[in-house]
Amino acid sequence: MSTIEWQKSINFVTRNEKRLMDIDIKNIEKEMNRPILHLIGEVADSMQRECYVVGGFVRDIILKKPSDDLDFVTVGSGIEVAKAVAEKIGRRKASLAVFKTYGTAQVKTKGMELEFVGARKESYHRDSRNPIVEDGTLSDDQCRRDFTINAMAISVNAHNYGELLDPFDGVGDIERKLIRTPLDPDITFSDDPLRMMRAVRFATRLGFDIYPETMEAITRNAERIKIITRERIAEELMKIIRTDNPSRGFMLLSECGLLPYIFPELAALQGVDVMNGRAHKDNFLHTMQVLDNVAAQSKNEWLRWATLLHDIGKPACKRWDDQVGWTFHNHNFIGAKMIPRIFSKMRLPLNEHMKYVQKLVELHMRPIALVEDIVTDSAVRRLLFDAGDDIDDLMLLCNADITSKNEAKVKRFKENYLLVKQKLVDIEEKDRLRNFQPPIDGKEIMEIFGLEPSRSVGLIKDAIKDAILDGEIQNEREEAYTFMLNKAEELGIKPIK
Repeated sequence: MSTIEWQKSINFVTRNEKRLMDIDIKNIEKEMNRPILHLIGEVADSMQRECYVVGGFVRDIILKKPSDDLDFVTVGSGIEVAKAVAEKIGRRKASLAVFKTYGTAQVKTKGMELEFVGARKESYHRDSRNPIVEDGTLSDDQCRRDFTINAMAISVNAHNYGELLDPFDGVGDIERKLIRTPLDPDITFSDDPLRMMRAVRFATRLGFDIYPETMEAITRNAERIKIITRERIAEELMKIIRTDNPSRGFMLLSECGLLPYIFPELAALQGVDVMNGRAHKDNFLHTMQVLDNVAAQSKNEWLRWATLLHDIGKPACKRWDDQVGWTFHNHNFIGAKMIPRIFSKMRLPLNEHMKYVQKLVELHMRPIALVEDIVTDSAVRRLLFDAGDDIDDLMLLCNADITSKNEAKVKRFKENYLLVKQKLVDIEEKDRLRNFQPPIDGKEIMEIFGLEPSRSVGLIKDAIKDAILDGEIQNEREEAYTFMLNKAEELGIKPIK
């Protein structure tokens, strides 16, 4: 795009009165009337530098959403401007971090993070998403942006303070609710394949559509995602799963062909097999429905991960039975075993979050089994013991998992689910079993009977726990002590005291 063409584009966006959408000038004026923006403009003017606030901040104020995502582009060294801004604010009120390798700098002040970079143009080698960077103009910098809605800039220089520079009609795309690349999408995505996932993420978060030409380019370039590190992919997936409607992100990843490359285990849930005229449900579509059911009730991102993975073991367990049709026996146990490998491959944390997800995946069939069977106090006690503090999340997942198209079946399941839920409340109040520890532990058993760590100690300890869970004895020391003596006597063990 020539300078003249670019200037015409700016004039169209900022001055054409026949725009499809009226820009809320008052909102721009309000958001731009921040002291920090005026300060940065004054610093830039004193250095005779063009300076613009860009990216997310501009997009969000057009969307009328609150934003503190303050990124600045200067024509010239962004690091020099950042240093001058930090000096102007004062060392006691601002801290400066310089990243020479990337030509960027960050100023932190009053809870804000101000990012500065010099305007640049980029070129890429095919086997890397790391660009070859050269100094450039604002036009060059806007051309390298991922999407039109992120390519807008607002001047902070005094002579045109607050002027919106939107060469690719990002404002129009916001009105049309479109994700579109500024330049040729094949070049945009081939240069930096992570932008394909960012397109899906922005579409999911904002409720936008991906422009058809842009979507087609993602499909053509999907295999290029292989050069992106697992950490960056996981970061995008986390952002998708935190959205209000996360299923849309995963559906888009499937539609554009990215899902098999970044999450083959989830992609394997897709499809329906038919045998003797009998089909099973599409487990991917079912998972998406359950995910949205959970997301509507909980912001817990790890509960959402557990929901996304709750049926991940089904492809490995799928079998045909002439009597009952398609079966997925033990898919919860197989799925739980898959979790550490999936988390490790995706560079997700291998800590208590992974263990939480693994636990919910393993246990998610237990409440359903109780719904289908007679709900005994003993079964409810064991569920409460095994789930511990995560019982409420498990029950939320269980309820969200009831998605049959058979209305009578759903009604029966929902009614029995409420029965299980009430029994959990009643037994928790009566027996205090959430995260309970038996009144007598293994150490005390060894002291009472003069035993070393051995199978006998484990047998007595487990017998006490099972007796409490089965309702044979109360969860209190006196009954547990008497039961312990009787059990030991059965094993031929006598106390030393």
